[in-house]
Amino acid sequence: MELINDSFLGQALRLEGNMAGWQRLYLGGHPISQLDADTAAEQERVHCFKLQSDQGEIECEVVVEVNWQPFLVKYRCSAGGSVVLESERNAEDMASSTPETPAPVRTQFGFAGLASLGFKLLKSAKIFKALLAMGSLAAYSWLFSLPFAVALIFCLVVHEYGHIRAMKYFGMKTKGIYLIPFIGGAAVSDAKLNTRWQEVVISIMGPTWGLALSCLALLGWWVTGETWLAALAGFNALLNLFNLLPILPLDGGHILKSIAFSMHSTAGLVLCVLGAAGGVYLCYAFHLTLLGFLLAIGSIEIVMEWRNRKHSMVLPLDRYGQLFSTVWYLLTAIGLIAVIVVLSNSGDELLTLPRMILSS
Repeated sequence: MELINDSFLGQALRLEGNMAGWQRLYLGGHPISQLDADTAAEQERVHCFKLQSDQGEIECEVVVEVNWQPFLVKYRCSAGGSVVLESERNAEDMASSTPETPAPVRTQFGFAGLASLGFKLLKSAKIFKALLAMGSLAAYSWLFSLPFAVALIFCLVVHEYGHIRAMKYFGMKTKGIYLIPFIGGAAVSDAKLNTRWQEVVISIMGPTWGLALSCLALLGWWVTGETWLAALAGFNALLNLFNLLPILPLDGGHILKSIAFSMHSTAGLVLCVLGAAGGVYLCYAFHLTLLGFLLAIGSIEIVMEWRNRKHSMVLPLDRYGQLFSTVWYLLTAIGLIAVIVVLSNSGDELLTLPRMILSS
């Protein structure tokens, strides 16, 4: 995770590290110091390096003190024995920033040709997204009908746009929404996560936007009496509720992973494993074999990553963050179920379909 992002002697100063004690210091985009992982090391760690100047070599020192619960990074930078920079960084600062990715090294030949190629690739990416969108429309129209395909794609776009808005809130660069035939959609970004909180918010904002769409469609049905609005509300609620299942790579799986990896007690791990095991049992009890298999694989991944959590490059959630994320997840799921239940009580056979699917 990016512990420090500041300026020192006119150059960008960055420090990456993890909870195991590993740290790497960058100045001007170049690595200048590294400390190996050492869980027994003291909280305060010192990076020493030399810089060249007109007056000769300057002895520099960066002293870093990291407190994980509650999270706080204090750092002091010295040059020639004099303190030049002294500051700190807390969990809010971490959550509002994304780690910088060093620019790739580029060769110097054919600049004009490379620029032209880059422009073509950009155009082709837009064309590729358009082709995927048309392919999705054709695929769902073939499986169901054109009106249903349009409604499904609209629901997918609203869901993925929720992810996009969350990414942009955290300052991440996005590549847009990709619609994948027979699979669904994906909100794409190259930016790295700095905290588990970012992962939770990005993951849950898709279903949250989906819940908002279902509520608006439900309200529209009550006002206008148009059945298609009620059908849209119910189907969209079912689609987003499915996405909240605690199975990777669904959004619910990412939320569960973030909460589980942030727990530093055996009780937290046991709770997550028992919940996943219960999900596996229910899937098999209702003969959802493939879904149960995916849930089992996701549970194994959660256990393995929890064991290596101290080497993670992502800041875990604190107790408040874990509780808030759990409540947000449950309220979103309850809201989606409530929409389905309200529609099923209307007496219209079409509107009871989502509840029938949910029950079976």
